[in-house]
Amino acid sequence: MYNILICDDEKDIVSALKIYLASDGYQIYEAYTGREALEIMRRADIHLVLMDIMMPEMDGISAMVKIRENSNVPVILLTAKSEDNDKVLGLMVGADDYITKPFNPVEVQARVKSQLRRYMQLGGGNVEKKNLVIGGIELDDAKKQVMLDGEAVNLTPTEYDILKFLMQHPGEVYSPKQIYRSVWEDAPYGSENTVAVHIRHLREKLEYNPAEPRYLKVVWGQGYKIERGVMP
Repeated sequence: MYNILICDDEKDIVSALKIYLASDGYQIYEAYTGREALEIMRRADIHLVLMDIMMPEMDGISAMVKIRENSNVPVILLTAKSEDNDKVLGLMVGADDYITKPFNPVEVQARVKSQLRRYMQLGGGNVEKKNLVIGGIELDDAKKQVMLDGEAVNLTPTEYDILKFLMQHPGEVYSPKQIYRSVWEDAPYGSENTVAVHIRHLREKLEYNPAEPRYLKVVWGQGYKIERGVMP
């Protein structure tokens, strides 16, 4: 059984999400501020977080920053349509996805399942061993580990999946929609900003100079690629 933390200052939203997700067999934890969410994270084994952005005491963005200090657990932000800047900021500090209110219950259930599947696969399981190497980047899919010049790199599940996808197709250009379909396994609504933020995160973790990347390149008007044959 997976443990899901729902954090929103609107109790009706928490109750509705609890009904939807409990029906899929998840154990639900409830919080109404960012501080309450962090306290639950400290004492419970949480596998996924649904987090509102605008909350009292501690907002969702601040809570995200704290969560990412110690955990790579998937986080899906709950946002209003007017919070586009906050969506991007949330992705920049480590959120894996976002759902816009008012939300469709089926969409919530599908995104939760997708993120949990990716997270649990990243954590282990019987996966055929396969190493992908480009320059100084080595991805060990059996250990779900990425090394850069011999040093371990801490990636979120979404960042890992994007990197793996691009490393499996070196030199090939993929649009944000193509990357989103492959990694999220979902319709690519709002994919451009979402993918761009995760690519930016990957550059910050894998490039010595993110402004002049050696590995993760943008092909203007077309998409992204990882260079083949980069010297380590």
